[in-house]
Amino acid sequence: MRPSAPSAAANKADIRRLSNAERSAYFARREAAKVLRCVLQGDARRRAVGSVKSLVYSPSVRNKRATFALVCQTLKHLPIIKKILEDAHIVNSKWKRKEDLLFIATYDVLFGQAKQSTGDAEEFIIHHKIKLQSALEQLLSRKKVNGVDELTALYQKGDTPKPRYVRVNTLKLETRSAMLELGKLTKVQKDNLLPDLLILPAGTDLHDHPLVLNGSVFMQGKASCMVAAALCPEPGWVVLDACSAPGNKTVHLAALMRDKGKIIACELNKQRVRRLEDTIRLSGAFNIHVVHGDFLNLTPSVHPYNKVRAILLDPSCSGSGTSTERLDHLLPSYTTVPAVERVVYSTCSVHQIENEDVVQSILPLAASHGFRLAAPLPQWTRRGLPVFEGAEKLLRTDSVEDKEGFFIALFVKEHVDRHRGIPSGLSTQKTNRRVSGSTKKRFVTGTKLSRLLFYSSGMQTKTT
Repeated sequence: MRPSAPSAAANKADIRRLSNAERSAYFARREAAKVLRCVLQGDARRRAVGSVKSLVYSPSVRNKRATFALVCQTLKHLPIIKKILEDAHIVNSKWKRKEDLLFIATYDVLFGQAKQSTGDAEEFIIHHKIKLQSALEQLLSRKKVNGVDELTALYQKGDTPKPRYVRVNTLKLETRSAMLELGKLTKVQKDNLLPDLLILPAGTDLHDHPLVLNGSVFMQGKASCMVAAALCPEPGWVVLDACSAPGNKTVHLAALMRDKGKIIACELNKQRVRRLEDTIRLSGAFNIHVVHGDFLNLTPSVHPYNKVRAILLDPSCSGSGTSTERLDHLLPSYTTVPAVERVVYSTCSVHQIENEDVVQSILPLAASHGFRLAAPLPQWTRRGLPVFEGAEKLLRTDSVEDKEGFFIALFVKEHVDRHRGIPSGLSTQKTNRRVSGSTKKRFVTGTKLSRLLFYSSGMQTKTT
């Protein structure tokens, strides 16, 4: 017969008797459950309030290291956890309402460090541990794998493997020649959207291939390649790449510009500057000027910044709210960059709060400076979430369908819009300007970003 649940007072007494390490682990599981709930709810709505890291490193979380590890490991094992809980038939309505804590406890009891039963979730899982272990063994047998690591890898692979994308560096090699050379190794086909992108079978190992080693081709994902293509800089322009390292998008810009004009590549971190410079040397580009410093500190009235025609802003993803917090005391004067005609804002995030919400919040100010949204790469059918009028001009790639989750917003100066035949932007009269609750946070972030895009400001360097 199952023992009755301990009273709240008894449970607190048990917690007090724990060692410091055990007590820390107990509270880390509770904090991890709160973060996991937020992550899963946001993912279900495609509207997360932040990344796992940004949520864990909020002031309210005390044991950040243990909490972060628990959340990441639980997410890694989540398909397995859900399956064995289902197969064991132990989850009742009570635990369905607290499944985030149940997931954390199941991971820590079965795969992690939990060795004591203090806490209702831990006690519940330990009481049913034999059933859960039996369900796990049966799952391993059905999937014909030898252990949890193999099972985890099997679930992470998914049904359709991601192809190997290779971008031809047209500064060194023609696309046709690259196809012929790579065709000696494996099947090669051209991408139907980007003419300098080749598609190879999944798992193709090119790390030691001569074309990779000499910079004739770059192993770069399709969504990443779409960013520079969306900006579409012309040869002879001055282009600003605000957050450059490791440099794949930077040298792609150089190839699109046929190594003419100038690219100003900003990078704050010294080690990443070295990596950026290595990428540039490998590409053979000569029109890239590296600035080891913060984009925020550039003076737009000084040559060559006053000649910038296009800006690529690809900041850190999932945590962009925190990455703009430092702008308040660093924003320079509101001196505009008069030559700018095109701005691309891109993220490697699928979350609305970092994508559509940011764009929507800056539209009024963007319009006041003559910028409108335009639709990059019009052949691409996957567009922005329909949360405001004109979001169909935004570009998205899907992490499942396209094997990468990316977001691209293209702003163009109004007169350039007509000149280049790009679809005109949207009216901002119907945008939602309500500023309360979470909307206020997005609006503040967007306002800072608008200054960053359309004034002389910038954003901190990417960390991924």
